[in-house]
Amino acid sequence: MWSRLNRLFDAEDPWIRPLPAGYLRADITLALVMFACSALGIEVLRSMGVLDAETAPIWGQYLSMATAAAVLAIRRRFPLTTGIAATLHLLILGSVMPLVMGQLSHQVLYFVAVYSSVAWARDRRALVGVAAGIAAALGVWMAWYLALGSGMQQILDAVSDTDPSGGGLFPAVPSYLVYTALINVVYFGGAAALGISAWRSAHRQYALREQARTIERQAEALRDAAVTEERLRIARELHDVVAHHIAAIGVQAAAARRVMDRNPGAAAEALRTIEGSSRSAVGEMRALLGALRSEEAAPAATADTGSRTAGHGLDELAALVASHDTAGFATSYDVAVDPAHPIAEVPPLTGSSLYRTVQEALANVRRHSTATRASVVLRTGERPDHTPYVEVEILDEGRPRPGTSGSGLGLLGMRERVRSHHGECQIGPRVTGGYRVRVRLPYGAGDEEER
Repeated sequence: MWSRLNRLFDAEDPWIRPLPAGYLRADITLALVMFACSALGIEVLRSMGVLDAETAPIWGQYLSMATAAAVLAIRRRFPLTTGIAATLHLLILGSVMPLVMGQLSHQVLYFVAVYSSVAWARDRRALVGVAAGIAAALGVWMAWYLALGSGMQQILDAVSDTDPSGGGLFPAVPSYLVYTALINVVYFGGAAALGISAWRSAHRQYALREQARTIERQAEALRDAAVTEERLRIARELHDVVAHHIAAIGVQAAAARRVMDRNPGAAAEALRTIEGSSRSAVGEMRALLGALRSEEAAPAATADTGSRTAGHGLDELAALVASHDTAGFATSYDVAVDPAHPIAEVPPLTGSSLYRTVQEALANVRRHSTATRASVVLRTGERPDHTPYVEVEILDEGRPRPGTSGSGLGLLGMRERVRSHHGECQIGPRVTGGYRVRVRLPYGAGDEEER
């Protein structure tokens, strides 16, 4: 029984219904309005002769209305107190002035008080005890009123001039008792049911608002994460740009220094290459730094910016590989394309990522390896799950050059780039000697739009 009451009043729910702004003023206004309406109702009944000074003194009638209405002024601030006070008011007034207590104006006040105590109770466990106590008190009072008070006499007077059976299936006196009990059960049970419904409705609305706020916070966090990821991608691009061009400038500068006296023309060509590399580096750095400085880097916008600032694709791989071909370092470039998946269908962002991978790998070979040659192979194909892919493989036959270990950011950037495309990579020494960088990136028809 007690567990059912707990479930009925949601006693296990820790949620506390928050009080609305300006609730106290609204409750005081309600109390004043209810008092005015009750006073009007009492005056109407007195004019009809239902109530008179002999039944109850006028000051007692107004005092009962004022005290009942005053209880409503604290109905949301102290809901359980309101329910207890209204019950005590009903019991005392019913014992002293039963005709006044039974008037519609007072019944409305009691109904609102019971409803408010259930709808606004913050301690639902205490509410269960208060509700059980109120029900028990009303039951005991009804029994006392009928057994020892004037209630039974009123019933007997009502049926004394009629057929005791009333013409129905049941005797008159038991029928009156059942009817009175049902009225009280429906009356107070209806007030409690409305209160429970109001509390649960407020709880649902609160939960929906919290879910909306949580979704909004998560969406904002996802937007921030997307912006941060895009900025990290641009930072990796910046690292690749600087590393590539500085490495090319260093190689060409060394070549110019060696042939300056013997072959001024070759030295001038090397210097022109240095000039072009430096101009290209400055241009790409400005574009990337401009994207990093943008304050409104929405995910879609930054993705578009990133694809434009990258500015390189698979069609430029041949030129990139050829730019590293010097007198002391030879490069080769081969393409193995599956006819079902031509290079033209590879999304630009995927192609840009592979371009940066080759750029970083060749720069690492020049800086950190004793290799005198490197090969680059571009392939397309299809995985067993029928997903098309494109991959590049960079091979060299050198050994690590002593004293040239880097920061590792280049390789970290490669792996992060592969992870962002849900691809796979093999980066490390070869069993037969040398070093291998192989990156395979899957793609599909909707990759360009999604990214």
